[in-house]
Amino acid sequence: GRGFVLRRIIRRAIRHGHKLGMRQPFFHQLVAPLEKEMGDAYPELRQAQAHVERLLLQEEMRFAETLDLGMQHLEQELLTLKEKTIPGPLLFKLYDTFGFPVDLTADIARERGLKTDLPAFEQEMEQQRQRARSASQFAVDSDGLEINQSTPFVGYEALTRDSSVIALFHHREAVAHLQAGEDGIIVLDSTPFYAESGGQKGDRGTIRFAEGEFVVEDVQKHDNAILHHGRMISGSLTAGATVTATVDPLLRQRTAIHHSATHLLHAALRQLVGAHVQQKGSLVGPERLRFDFSHYDEVDNETLRRVEQLVNDQIRANDRVETEVMEIEAAKKSGAMALFGEKYGEKVRVLRMGQFSVELCGGTHTRQTGDIGLFKITSEGGVAAGVRRIEAVCGNEALQWVQEEEQILRQLGQLLRGGGSTVTAKVEKLLAHTRTLERELEQMKSTLASAKGSDLASSAIDIDGIQLLTARLDGADPKGLRETVDQLKNKLKRAIILLAAVNEGKIALVAGVTKAECSQVKAGDLLQRVATAVGGKGGGRPDMAQGGGSQPENLDPALTAVEAWVRQKIQGDKQ
Repeated sequence: GRGFVLRRIIRRAIRHGHKLGMRQPFFHQLVAPLEKEMGDAYPELRQAQAHVERLLLQEEMRFAETLDLGMQHLEQELLTLKEKTIPGPLLFKLYDTFGFPVDLTADIARERGLKTDLPAFEQEMEQQRQRARSASQFAVDSDGLEINQSTPFVGYEALTRDSSVIALFHHREAVAHLQAGEDGIIVLDSTPFYAESGGQKGDRGTIRFAEGEFVVEDVQKHDNAILHHGRMISGSLTAGATVTATVDPLLRQRTAIHHSATHLLHAALRQLVGAHVQQKGSLVGPERLRFDFSHYDEVDNETLRRVEQLVNDQIRANDRVETEVMEIEAAKKSGAMALFGEKYGEKVRVLRMGQFSVELCGGTHTRQTGDIGLFKITSEGGVAAGVRRIEAVCGNEALQWVQEEEQILRQLGQLLRGGGSTVTAKVEKLLAHTRTLERELEQMKSTLASAKGSDLASSAIDIDGIQLLTARLDGADPKGLRETVDQLKNKLKRAIILLAAVNEGKIALVAGVTKAECSQVKAGDLLQRVATAVGGKGGGRPDMAQGGGSQPENLDPALTAVEAWVRQKIQGDKQ
C-alpha cells in the first residue's frame, strides 16, 4: 500500500515538474509513521532520530537526482522512438544505468499511450543476474580440499612452534610429500601463523625441517584447519614430519600496529563523527590499513585532522593493550562493541585499550598503544551509499609517508622560489593568474569564433533557399565550434551547418540547424552520418548535435559527401 502511494506521489511530482527532496520531504512523510510504530520495538530508532532523518533526507535527494536524470534520458529516447512500445533493452538501460524504476517508466508510458516490453526487460534482467553469478564464481585455492583435521592457533603466545605435518597438498590434491620447487599447502597439528580473518591479512614466514625449508606466502582458514600456502625452497617434506614453524616477526609487528590503530580509529570516529558510526569492513596488513564505516556524508578535513590527532593522543598515552576471553553476554555487558552481522561463538576475545576502546576481536595486536608509533590518514572517500572509507599508515610506513610529503613540499618551494611557509600564498597567486589568463583566452576564442563565422558565411552553398556550410577549423575546441555554429546560424538565418576540427589526431564535430529547417534535416542525423564515416559517434537535439571521431584521413571525403545527402533530404521531401 505504501509503495503504491509512493509511486503516485512520484508520478504527480514528475507530471508537474517538481524536484523531489528539494521542497517537500515526500519520503519522510511516509516513513515517519513507521518510525512511530516501530519505536517501541526498536527504541534505538528514537535515540538515533536525528541521524535517521538526515539519512532519509539524503536518500530523498539522491533519488530525486536519479529520477531527474532518468527522465531526461527517457524524454530523449521517446523523441526518437519509432514504435508505440518502449523496448526491453531501453527499460533495462534506464533501470540499470540510471536507477529509474521500471514501474515508473510503465506509468509514464501509459500516460502517453505507449506500451512497455516487460518480457524483454525480464530477459535482460536474467542475463544481468547470470553475469553477476559468473563474476562471483572465483577460484579459491582451498576449494575441493577434504580436510577433517583442526589446527589450534598458538600465535598469541609465541611466533615459533614445533609441530607435526598432518596433511600436504599439491595442485589441490593430497600428496605424501612435497619436493623442492613445488607450490603446495601444509596443514600442521598446531601453528603460530595467523590465518586471514576479520580483515587482517595472514602471516608470512617459514616452515623449516632437517632437510629443507618451505616459505609461507599466505595463510587461510578452511573450516577448522589452517592452511599454509607457499613454496618448497629446498628438501623433500613428508606427511608426519616434525617441523619448526616461524612467523616473520617484523611483518607480524607491522600488521599488528595497523590492526591496533584500526580500533583506535573506530573509537575516535564514534566520538568525533557520531555514535552512528559502525565498522562496515576493514583490511589490515603490514603496509597500511583500510577502514570502512557507516556515515551519510563526506568527513571534512577539519574533522579528519581532529580524528588523527585523537588517535595519536591515545598512542602517546601508551595504554596497555589487554585481551580477555569471556562469555559473549558478559563481554557485551562489559561495554565491548560487537560488529553487526558478525557471527560469534559462546566465548569471545575482548580487546581493551585503556578506557578508550573495547571491542571483540580475534586478531593480533601490539602490547602497548605506544608501539603504534605514529598514525597518519592518507585518504577519505565514499565506497557505497552511506559507507565511507579511510586509509591510513602507521609506524615506519607513516614516517616514510610524511617524509615523502615533505620532499614534495620542498620541491614545490624550490620551483616557486619560496620556503614552506610561503608555498600556499605563492600557489594561490599562481592559480589566480592562471584563471585570469584562462578568461582572457576564452574571450579571445570567442572573438576569433565570431571572426571565423563572418568569414565562413560567404562560402555557404544555397540549396533551395537554405544555406549549407561545412568546414574544417583545425585547432578549435568543441566549445569554440559550438559558438561558431551559433554565430553562423544567426547570420545565415536559414542554415544547415557542420563544423569539424582535428586536434592531436582526434576529431571534434558540431552540427547545427536553424529551427524552421529541423523538419527537413535534423542536426543529430547529419552529425551521426559524418561521425560514423570518421570512426566515431555523436548525437544531440534536432537543432544542435555534437560528436567526434578518430580517423582524420576520412574527414574531408565525409564533409564533401554532406552536400549530396542534404540535397537529397531537402529536394526529396519536395518531390
